Order: sequence, then C-alpha cells, then structure tokens
Amino acid sequence: MAPRYDTITFLSDYGTDDEFVGVVHSVLRSLAPHAHVVDLTHGVPPHDVRAGALTLARSVQYVAPGVVLAIVDPGVGTARRGVAIEVLDGQAVFVGPDNGLLAPAVAMVGGAGRAVSLTNDEHHLPAPGPTFAGRDVFAPVAAHLANGVPFDELGEAVDPSSLLPGVVPLTRQEDDRLVAEVLWVDRYGNCQLNVDPDEVEGLGERILLRWKGSTRTGVRSQTYGDIPGGQVGLVVDSYGLLSVCVDRSSAADELGLAAGDEVTLEAGGPMVTPVELRTGA
Repeated sequence: MAPRYDTITFLSDYGTDDEFVGVVHSVLRSLAPHAHVVDLTHGVPPHDVRAGALTLARSVQYVAPGVVLAIVDPGVGTARRGVAIEVLDGQAVFVGPDNGLLAPAVAMVGGAGRAVSLTNDEHHLPAPGPTFAGRDVFAPVAAHLANGVPFDELGEAVDPSSLLPGVVPLTRQEDDRLVAEVLWVDRYGNCQLNVDPDEVEGLGERILLRWKGSTRTGVRSQTYGDIPGGQVGLVVDSYGLLSVCVDRSSAADELGLAAGDEVTLEAGGPMVTPVELRTGA
C-alpha cells in the first residue's frame, strides 16, 4: 500500500502580494484536507533557481517527513519536465520542476530512490493556460501523494541520473588564499559564505577579507555579540558555515556584499576599520 503523508512543505518564489500562494493552498486543502501545509518560504527572489535550491538545501534536514512542494520555475510551460523524486525509502517525496531546484536537497538526504516525470494528467487540474503549473500540476500531484496515490501512477519513470543537477559553488585554493562566494544574505544582513570552518582553521583568529576592490579584517567570533564594536566578525552560523557579520547591523549594507559575490580569505593582516575624520570648529 502506498504511504499517506500528513505534511506538505511548500517553497516558492511567488511572494505574497498576489494570490498565487493562497490559490495553491486552496488546491491542496480541497484535494488533501487532512494534510498540514508548512510554508517554508515564498520569498525566494523571482526566477532565482539557485537561491531556491540553496534555501531548500539549508532547510531539508529540519523538514518534516512528507511531500516537499518546491516551485521556482522560470521555464514554466516549456519542455522542462515536472518531476516527483522519492527519497529515504519513501519517507519523503520532492515535487517540482526538473531545473536544478530540487537536486541539492535531494543529495543532502541521500539521493533519489525513484523518479517520475509528471506525465499522467489524470492527477492534474484542467489548465486554462500553461503558465501556472504550481496550481495545475505540482499542487494536485502533491495532494494526491498525500492521499496515498501510488508513486508510479504519477507518470513515466525516469532515470534519477538524468535529473538536472543543481549548481552549488565550491571554494578553491589559490596560493595562500581561499576563494569563496557569498551564498546567501539573510534579513539581518549576515552574509553566509560557502566556507566550512575547518577550511580556515590555519588562517588564525584574524582573517583578511577581499572583495570587489575592498579589504577588511574579519575577527573570528563565537556569537554576534562577541564581535568587537566597529569591526567585522566571522561567525559560524546556524547551518555550520562561516558568515560575515556586524553586531546589530547589516554586514551586507556596510560592506556592499550580495549573494554571488566572490570573497577571498587569507591569514592575518592589520586591522582595517573605518575612521571618520572631523574638523574642529
């Protein structure tokens, strides 16, 4: 017997200004009223598959077993596939576009067991147009899975190795410098790097940061409150990665950093802090 799922975790780039999220909720409620829907986020930047993939990958270890409905789909209506991917021996199923959005999270939970292309329109809603697959394809499929519809009834089986991989940047070593990238800027302005703390163990407590022609010295700190006043801190964040931070302020605003920016890290260097010169009266 196919499993039933009690939780549908929902991520998208729909935002909340329009009715898109509410409509998808209503479809899920109509078809699977027993399922609890968890809104992971709908604030992924529009069309930013990479940001959506990283958000899902950061979160997946804390997501409840069930159906993960993820929609960041700039290719909606084109030949890109809609897919369902079974993981963890059926404890969870990812539903969404095959555009790299799902791949990093699927990899983090051990990889795909089975995958299908969502070709069986018996489990879709009638579509007045091809541009709202979240409502017409992905949400109905998620609901039917929650109701216990067998996985292989959703469409044609596909080789999991044919699924489009996600792009997650890796650090690289150049001489005595570690070249990193800003993965994410949270709402507090903390800038998460793709750097495992072990990668900078040999660089000391003060690490020289260079980006876009700017240079600052970051101080290794345990918490945000430990960052010395007026200085830049390097804190291991709640996902275990190194983040560039400023206590009670936005490092992104102060330093002009954004997701995708390259940052190099190297040992030591003098403290470089901003100084405001004032003329006397």
